[in-house]
Amino acid sequence: MARIAFILLTHKDPQGVIDQARRLTAAGDFVAIHHDRNAPREDYRRIREALADHPRVCFAPRRIRCGWGEWSLVGATLTTLREAEARFSQATHFYLLSGDCMPVKSAEYARRFLDSEECDHIECVDFLNGGWIKTGITEERLIYRHWFNERRQKALFYASMAVQKRLGLQRSVPEGLQVMIGSQWWCLRRRTVEAVLELIATVPAIPRFFRTTWIPDETFFQTLVAHLVPRTQIRSRSLTFLMFTDYGMPVTFYNDHYDLLLRQDSLFARKISAEAQQLRAGLGALWQSEGQEFPISAEGPRLIRFLTGRGRVGRRFAPRAWETDGSLGRSHVVHLIVAKKWHVAKRLTARIRALTAIPAVDYVFDEADAALPDMGGVASTVAKRARHRRALVKLLFEQLDATQLVLCLDPSGLNLISDFAADRAEARILFIDTPFDDDYLRGHMGRIGLANDSTPADVLDRLLPVVRGDLEHEVERLRDMGFSRFETCAAAQGIERNAAALARFLDVSPEIAQDLAATPNLFDD
Repeated sequence: MARIAFILLTHKDPQGVIDQARRLTAAGDFVAIHHDRNAPREDYRRIREALADHPRVCFAPRRIRCGWGEWSLVGATLTTLREAEARFSQATHFYLLSGDCMPVKSAEYARRFLDSEECDHIECVDFLNGGWIKTGITEERLIYRHWFNERRQKALFYASMAVQKRLGLQRSVPEGLQVMIGSQWWCLRRRTVEAVLELIATVPAIPRFFRTTWIPDETFFQTLVAHLVPRTQIRSRSLTFLMFTDYGMPVTFYNDHYDLLLRQDSLFARKISAEAQQLRAGLGALWQSEGQEFPISAEGPRLIRFLTGRGRVGRRFAPRAWETDGSLGRSHVVHLIVAKKWHVAKRLTARIRALTAIPAVDYVFDEADAALPDMGGVASTVAKRARHRRALVKLLFEQLDATQLVLCLDPSGLNLISDFAADRAEARILFIDTPFDDDYLRGHMGRIGLANDSTPADVLDRLLPVVRGDLEHEVERLRDMGFSRFETCAAAQGIERNAAALARFLDVSPEIAQDLAATPNLFDD
């Protein structure tokens, strides 16, 4: 059976460290602690005294002053890992945690999970081509030596790098290594830990190289594990659930996140607020529980992105630069049907194609199959269509030999709507106003990944008003845009009023507009 030695990196909250060590060892596992030397000496003394006689707790033989992005974080991990490997011969796995981490499963579940597959759990993707680094320097992290901290010594950091670049002092990665990158939080088997420690002891050029790379805690273990362990025995993900906001800050979890955390496909989560005492107590007791089942829905990342995104509407709908494809032309008319219920809009476009000569396509920026003619490479993917939307619509006008074109758009695409409305071509908008009952909202949450079949009913009920409010806000923003040619169709308006709106929208005869408004089952779900 799996026995875990936790490598615990801490720097604050001495009582929290003590409590965490006692919780983790209560189920028969082990803890090795490194407490940052930058922390007050009294805090460390308090931790040592409280856990001095604990048989399943040990301490790093040397405390290191840790700085973000520096080798010191790897150094602290290594010195603690060596001590744990030597002291806890019964440990089968070594799990790196921070003082802000808490379990989101039981020890019983964790052992069963680790026993189920002979592998290491560490995120490791190709450093240069894996797409892991989103901002900042990339290759420069490796090929130049970094002696200064970019956060505390920004001027020296970049000046040093500029001098090395000017003098041609680039260096190479140690021979035979492919640098990998990923989250610093991992769980490794004993045999892997022993192989890593032996490698760096026998090949000192490896740790020497990483000592002067930037942010080595994201590359050191990731590279060495990938070098030593067959790919079939590596699961490239962290077993610790963590999220970052779109500002690049870690998402902090509070008391009301308990149910959400338990449903994630992880064993631990970070970071748990120090003030969330109810959450900490619940998760602490959870580790020692027995017989508990954990249904996994893993909707956390999508749900958090959705909820945090609602607070940043100004950025979500910020105007974007136009592609360099020119105007659609003053002689063209773009008819935009804006509807959240796509099936309703598609019924109308099908009827337009049947009753008029006006070309009508469906949700070309949302669905691959959108009643498009053969467009060649420009329409091969939805992402490509959105990037080159003006080129796409111009090509549609040319290929269909038309001066009018009907497109369907989702109300969330206000940036697209605004772009078309700002063009020299005439843009007309028909908003299809439909109600949203609870069944539709539940289905909508499933379609966008906020929920799935495993999401508890009480969570769905709490989400319903949030999602309803979000959809209503989309409509408010659409109406507030003040478009000059704006019409509305709704089941409550009746066929006559809808026909009048359609006649103005499409410039068709009253008879055709009447037939369009009377489309069978137009507003049905």
